[in-house]
Amino acid sequence: MSLPDANAYAFSLASTLMVSIVIFRAGDGTMAVMPFAEYDGDEDAIVGEIDPFA
Repeated sequence: MSLPDANAYAFSLASTLMVSIVIFRAGDGTMAVMPFAEYDGDEDAIVGEIDPFA
């Protein structure tokens, strides 16, 4: 997934689920998103974070 697609998807998830979403670079170099509470990967892999309450 490209970075613009990841940002759009993360914003949609954050506004729908009302949770913080993290955008990170996966091991194969692609972008991925998931709820911040479930992310247990490397902090250096995080590209961005979307907080629906900010």
